[in-house]
Amino acid sequence: MRLDELIKSNKATIVDVRTRDEFRGGNVVGSINIPLNEIPQRIEEFKAMNQPIVLCCLSGGRSGQATMYLMQQGFEDVHNGGSWMDVNYYKNN
Repeated sequence: MRLDELIKSNKATIVDVRTRDEFRGGNVVGSINIPLNEIPQRIEEFKAMNQPIVLCCLSGGRSGQATMYLMQQGFEDVHNGGSWMDVNYYKNN
């Protein structure tokens, strides 16, 4: 399934890895905010999430780092959604 279809299906958990302040400035409705620097300490939360997991941030850089980290931790169904605005567009169109 393509990323846009995955997001539209509403079956993915969307995690925004931006800072709390960035997240408060705008986000995808229903997304979860776990800042990039907190991911190692919050790995159990990721394990409890429904997969697939789509990660997003401002431009795709931090979500790319988070995707690689989670894959190294054994997660198989994680995806870099890129910009939260792109993810938001896919979710609403």
